[in-house]
Amino acid sequence: MTPSVIVRPIDAVPPAARRAMIAVQRREAWSAYALLAPYLVAFLAFMVVPSSYGLFLSFTDFRLGIAHPHWTGLSNFAYVLTDPLFRTTVTNTIVFVLESTPALIVIPLALAVVLNQRLPFRAFFRGAFFLPFTLSVTVVSICWWWLLDPNFGPVYFYLKELGLHPRSWISTPALAMAAVVIATVWWTAGYNMVLFLAGLQEIPFHLYEAARIDGAGGWRQFWTVTLPLLRPTTLFVIVIQLIASFQVFGQVYVMTNGGPGNGTRTVIQYVYETAFVQLQMSEGAAAAWVLFVMILAFSLAQFKLLSGHTEY
Repeated sequence: MTPSVIVRPIDAVPPAARRAMIAVQRREAWSAYALLAPYLVAFLAFMVVPSSYGLFLSFTDFRLGIAHPHWTGLSNFAYVLTDPLFRTTVTNTIVFVLESTPALIVIPLALAVVLNQRLPFRAFFRGAFFLPFTLSVTVVSICWWWLLDPNFGPVYFYLKELGLHPRSWISTPALAMAAVVIATVWWTAGYNMVLFLAGLQEIPFHLYEAARIDGAGGWRQFWTVTLPLLRPTTLFVIVIQLIASFQVFGQVYVMTNGGPGNGTRTVIQYVYETAFVQLQMSEGAAAAWVLFVMILAFSLAQFKLLSGHTEY
């Protein structure tokens, strides 16, 4: 006969034992807070406080050298929103987002699906595709600027050897943004690939076996098993990619400096030049907060469209 197990409710635990359990829980909680404290302090010091101060500056006429800025209300936001250059940078930024984000979802997902198979040299190819992401934006931008240079760039040299007459990507308004997008996709696709690989490896293998028994081929398995169960990972990748794309700056600044004309000038470059070149700190802060609202709106829209419970 199997002996019965008596589970006593928490109220039946002796007071001394209950106090010991509470003390242990408190120590664990304080240990967790202690481990989080360095990050929380850095987050407050370098994110929350500067952002809050920037929001305050956006409602003032602050300039370098002014000890006591005056409250100006929404005048800085009105100036930014009616500035033709700002509207141009918003358009350029949205164009970059629309051109780069789909590529940085589809290409990494395809790479992750392929490299999740049992292939020879799989680890090598995973590392090779991720390697560009370890480079700084300056290095990547200079390399692509050199590759696409119409005077001594290898891309133009080999295209001319083939008898073609390519135009200068960097100095052609219709192609300059495409050059920035190509450099960005090459640089960051490996990071999104790793995120998709992590999501793929969390999908139970028996679901693929069941689909295979039901007669589903590889393409059918991708649409009915892989893609639905990757919804949380896909949502995460899309949101962080949207945030990163809206904040594009380094590639544009190094490769085109916003040109030709203002064809590739983005909102972050507008913020930088307004605040730190023209020294209009309050207008730059207002432009930064307008960008924040744009990113927040796009992110919430993605959560609304893609959120949902995923069952394995």
